[in-house]
Amino acid sequence: MASSQFAVIVALLAVLLLVLRRLSAYAPATTTESIVLDGTFGLYLGWVTVATSANIAAVVAGSGVRPSPGLAETAAAAALLIVGATGVLLARAFGGRTTIAAAMAWGIGWIAIGRVTDDPRSPVTAAVAVLAAVVVVLAATRTARSRARLV
Repeated sequence: MASSQFAVIVALLAVLLLVLRRLSAYAPATTTESIVLDGTFGLYLGWVTVATSANIAAVVAGSGVRPSPGLAETAAAAALLIVGATGVLLARAFGGRTTIAAAMAWGIGWIAIGRVTDDPRSPVTAAVAVLAAVVVVLAATRTARSRARLV
C-alpha cells in the first residue's frame, strides 16, 4: 500500500514539474492569470516536494527498518538537506517563485514543529529543518531579485 502511495506522489511531483515548466514558457496574459496559475501550481509543487520526502520516510518505516536513534536523526537531517537543496534548484529553475518557496517553507516548518512537540523528539532534526526552510526562502528571494534586475 505504501509503495503505491509513493508511486502516486512521485508521479504527481513529475506532472507538477512538467506543468510549471510549460507555464513558465509563456508570459501570463493578465495579473489574475499569473496569480491563479502560479498560486495554484506553485503552492502545490512546493507542498508535494516536501510531502514526497515524508512519503519516502513512511515507506522506509513501513518496511520494518528500525535504525538506531542516532542513525535515524542523521538520515532525517540528510533528507532535510536534500529537500533544501531541491528548493534551491526549484528556485533557480522557476525564477524564484515565491509560492513554491512559501509552500516548501511551510511544510518544512511543520516538520520542525513536529520534532520539538511530538515523538520522536529531535532538536537536531528541528534545527536542520529550520535551516532548510530558511535556505529555500533565501534562494527564492535571491533568484527573484536577480531576475528582476535583468528585466
